[in-house]
Amino acid sequence: MKNISFKNFTPHIVAIVVFIAISLIYLNPLLEGKKLKQMDVVNYKGASKEISDFREKTGEEALWTNSMFSGMPAYQISVAYKGNLTKQINKIFGLGLPHPANLIFLYLIGFYILLLVLGVNPWLSIGGAIAYAFSSYFFIVLEAGHNTKALAIGYMAPVLAGIILSFRGRYLLGGMLTALFLALELKSNHLQITYYLLLIVLILGIAELVKTIQEKSYMPFLKSIGVLIIASIIALSTCTANFWATYEYGNVTMRGKSELTFDKENKTSGLDKDYATAWSYGKAESLSLMIPNVKGGGTGAIGEHKKALEDIDPQYKQMVAGSNQYWGDQPFTSGPVYAGAVAVFFFVLGLFLVRGRFKWVLLAATIVSIVFAWGKNNMGLTSFLLDYFPAYNKFRSVSMILVIAELAIPLLAILAVKEIYENPDILKEKRNQFLIALGLTGGFCLLFYLSPRIFSFLANGEYERITNQLAAQLQQNGYSGGEISQITSNFLSNLEDARVTIFKADAIRSFLFIIMGAALLWLYSIRKLGKQVFVIGIIVLFLIDMWAVDKRYLNNENFASKKQVQNPFQLTPADQTILQDKDPHFRVLNLSVSTFNDASTSYYHKSVGGYHGAKLKRYQELIDFHISKNNIKVLNMLNTKYIIQPDQNKQPMARLNYQALGNAWFVENHKIVENADEEIMALNDFDPATTVIIDKRFQEYLANYQNGKDSLANIIFTNYKPNYLAYEYKTTKDQLTVFSEIYYKHGWNAYVDGKLIPHFRANYVLRAMVVPAGQHKLEFKFEPKVYYVGESISLAGSIILILLVVGVGFIEIKKRLTAE
Repeated sequence: MKNISFKNFTPHIVAIVVFIAISLIYLNPLLEGKKLKQMDVVNYKGASKEISDFREKTGEEALWTNSMFSGMPAYQISVAYKGNLTKQINKIFGLGLPHPANLIFLYLIGFYILLLVLGVNPWLSIGGAIAYAFSSYFFIVLEAGHNTKALAIGYMAPVLAGIILSFRGRYLLGGMLTALFLALELKSNHLQITYYLLLIVLILGIAELVKTIQEKSYMPFLKSIGVLIIASIIALSTCTANFWATYEYGNVTMRGKSELTFDKENKTSGLDKDYATAWSYGKAESLSLMIPNVKGGGTGAIGEHKKALEDIDPQYKQMVAGSNQYWGDQPFTSGPVYAGAVAVFFFVLGLFLVRGRFKWVLLAATIVSIVFAWGKNNMGLTSFLLDYFPAYNKFRSVSMILVIAELAIPLLAILAVKEIYENPDILKEKRNQFLIALGLTGGFCLLFYLSPRIFSFLANGEYERITNQLAAQLQQNGYSGGEISQITSNFLSNLEDARVTIFKADAIRSFLFIIMGAALLWLYSIRKLGKQVFVIGIIVLFLIDMWAVDKRYLNNENFASKKQVQNPFQLTPADQTILQDKDPHFRVLNLSVSTFNDASTSYYHKSVGGYHGAKLKRYQELIDFHISKNNIKVLNMLNTKYIIQPDQNKQPMARLNYQALGNAWFVENHKIVENADEEIMALNDFDPATTVIIDKRFQEYLANYQNGKDSLANIIFTNYKPNYLAYEYKTTKDQLTVFSEIYYKHGWNAYVDGKLIPHFRANYVLRAMVVPAGQHKLEFKFEPKVYYVGESISLAGSIILILLVVGVGFIEIKKRLTAE
């Protein structure tokens, strides 16, 4: 047996300590007991309140909630998939650090693992991990509260590490790491980031296939593919319940195909094109990878940049200070995607220095990422991708694909540094290439600083918007046409000057960091620096460059006391009025907030609105065609008992809607329509209290039914749970009944006196059925098989994964301890 050499573990221990230290130092308010204010987490608390309360009270999963959008599955809101045991493994990789320091640590350790697999010196790997982890977007998502996205980003690199090991012939270890980290990646439940990871893997796989064909070494390639397929199956099995339910649900959400035929050119089999591409990166904006404020940074007032106002005409200073500092192509943004000026320089240099195919994989991945992120600014390609590229149209915010570039750039950058570290003379041998890389990065930064006007400093349509707004205001104040033209011209000139100042400050900043990076490499190559100083210099340079930019978007001002963060929703007088109503089940429409992008109402009530990116497709269409247009008949059929509106003082006030139809009602007539188009348009002109609109596909459920209403019949709502609804009714004839509940065929079952009976969709989104005559108890139960069967498979997959990790881990340790 070999003696265990703790010296070999020293750099890894140091790396972990460094990663912990910088995570906590950056987020130092955590050490004071404060919490990060995350808007998406705030909305999550509102959205998940009913589900969490039910879980705490019963120990069961509701799987459905009526707190948002009049009712929807809880799969993508808050469901505890207990069969997936990887949750405990995920905690290990966070080292128990307070949130979100645990996520920054995960960014760091995940990329560190990838660099070790690629043979990078552990000390250099610390610097590479920092270059990756401190990419600005990764911190912006933390500030926003996109925690699942951050988790998925954290596991991208180690998944790639396992795949690379498998392709390099380390089948057992590579397969185990792939299965483990892919399972954790999938557990994070952010499929868009996972999808982008698969694009990297696809590019890598194509490169490996080309290599295999050229070398005619088919068996190792086939073994690798076989191992990766098995690893993927194991990883997927751990998430069966979640993925199966999500797949089933996804087909009828906004990510699924619409049955409506209006606006065909804008539609895909998933998201509408305008919705999917709303957040598209501008072509010039792509330079933010190297110059963060190339388009002004994040949405906000120019007044935040004091130096930008120094040379502004005092007459226009206040107007300019209140103008938007961001002039990019997105509707708004929290900040740019900055990969680091130093990292971009090293990346370009790596194209000349790094040997092998892998650099071309990283270059291809970067180019794909940037070009795909242009979205509507490159609509020919984007339309093709949305129409034909598998599953591409299921995701919005196409600019998010830049996470690929954010992985590829620091990865090739540190591989370039590795080449220089191991062979300092390479820079002297390739001096011309070194100067070309310096010119393509630092040279362009300097050019942009000296000649910034090669860019436009007004966003698309901004000239017309500002001109029209100023003209309208100035006309009201009695200014003449000539005066209006002059004032407008002067203001726009001053606005552009302020934005030029913002741009130039970051252009020269990036130039200086690139010069420092180049100097560090050159001094090492001519033996003016030792290896230790060189490595420390690389680490410090990456850290200073990235840290300062990240602090613009996530800093101490984003923290608040624990009490403030844990209790984000204060009761308003309107809430208090509504909560006095003891009716167990009705809905609230809140017009005092952004109704369909706010979950505060859901915290206390069952809301017509809500906050979620995967609401039911038909409900979104109901919003677009009727609710947003204040169709009171539709609100009545949704049992909207209260409407909250701002009063004269802009304070929310609750108004009772006496026309709300209640939980269920019998109707006298029904109208059969041909398709979804006719069904949704029919809601414009009907009386939901007496008539129900039914798609002809459900006509069979009305066989032998005769219209008419028993005037003495009644139906009473008796019991409410998120996943269970009970009624008692009495009628002398079979009665067509409408329920103010959202129709969802994958799990809701109806029972009369315990006997399963069919129900169908009506009024575009609601449930209906013909109830048999007599006095009966009627129940709706949410019983999705995908969850219960899926949980069993997930548990079995988790056990297999754990046994695999333990078994392969034991074998690998034994190998290292056993003498050759």
